[in-house]
Amino acid sequence: MADRSSGPRPTLEAVAARAGVSRATVSRVVNGGAGVRAPVADRVREAVAELGYVPNQAARSLVTRRSGAVAVIIAEPEFRVFSDPFFERQVRGISRELVVHDSQLVLLWVEGPDDHDRIARYLGGGHVDGALAFSLHESDELPSVVLGSGVPAVFGGRPGGPGAGSEHAVPYVDCDNRGGARAAVRHLVGLGRTRIAHIAGPQDQTSALDRLHGYRDVLPDADPGLTALGDFTARSGELAMAGLLDGGAGAPDAVFASNDLMASGALKLLRERGLRVPHDVALVGFDDMASVAESTDPPLTTVRQDIEGNGRLMVRLLMELLEAGGAEAAGPASLITPTTLVRRASA
Repeated sequence: MADRSSGPRPTLEAVAARAGVSRATVSRVVNGGAGVRAPVADRVREAVAELGYVPNQAARSLVTRRSGAVAVIIAEPEFRVFSDPFFERQVRGISRELVVHDSQLVLLWVEGPDDHDRIARYLGGGHVDGALAFSLHESDELPSVVLGSGVPAVFGGRPGGPGAGSEHAVPYVDCDNRGGARAAVRHLVGLGRTRIAHIAGPQDQTSALDRLHGYRDVLPDADPGLTALGDFTARSGELAMAGLLDGGAGAPDAVFASNDLMASGALKLLRERGLRVPHDVALVGFDDMASVAESTDPPLTTVRQDIEGNGRLMVRLLMELLEAGGAEAAGPASLITPTTLVRRASA
C-alpha cells in the first residue's frame, strides 16, 4: 500500500494506469455506476486501495448528484439526547449502516418550533441526500417540514400530527409497541397479579399511546387510577410510582412501565418505600436497554425491541427510496419489527 502521509495526492488517472483501464471506467466504479464487469471492477478497487486514492467529493457530487450525507433529526432537546441511552443506540445503528453505504451522518435536533425554519433551509439547500427523523411528537410540525423540503426521508416510529397522513406519506420503521405491551401485561396476569398499574409515556408520542392501548387490550376494565403519566425519564417514573402508591385507587401489586428508564425510577421509589420487587410489586419495563435493565437490583424484566437494528433499517429504507428516484417516487413500505419479552428477576 502506498504511503499516504506524503507526496502528491493520487489521481483518477493514476488509478486508471495502475488498473490498466480507462479513466471513465475508474469513475464508474468509484461512483457506484453500472456496466463494469466484476473482474475489472475488482482490479480498480485494488488499485484504489494500493494507491490510497480518495475521491474528490465535489467532483463526485457532480457525477452522482449526491452529497454523500444524510441528516439525522432528533425531535428532542439536546439534554434529552445525551441523557437517554435510547438515542445513543438508535444513532449508533444509523451510523453503522451509513458507513456501509459510504454516507456521512449530519446530526440535527429540534429544541422547539423556532428550529423548523433552520432545518427546512438546511434540508432544502442540497446539503444532504435524505433525512432520518425520530422521537416525533404529535403537535410537532417536523413531518410537514421534512415533506416540504423535498428530500427523501424515513421516520423512526409511526408519525402523528401535521403532515403525517399526507398523500406522500413518509415510510417509517417502528417496533410492535402494542403487541409488546400486551405481552408484558399478560405476563403479569400469568403471575397471578390482580392490581396491575401502568406508567404511561408522553401521550403526544405514538409509541407511548400504542403501549397504553396494549395495556388496555388486556385489562379493559382496569381502574383509571392505576394509570399514571410520565415523560420517559427515570425521575418521572419515580413521581408516577409515588402517585400510584399514594392515590385513592389502592397500591398495585404489579406495574408495567412504558420504558426502562421509568421502570428504573419506579424501582428506586419502591425500594425507598420498603417494598420488595417482585415479592410485593412485580415490575416490567419496555426497550431492554442493557445499560438500564441489567444494572437494576433486581434486574429488570422488559420488552425487547431491536433499537440499533431499527436504526439500520431506517437507513436501508432511505437508500431504497433514493434508488427509486427520490421523495416523489413510490418508495418502500413501512416496517413494524417484532418485540420479545425478556424475563429477569423483577417479574
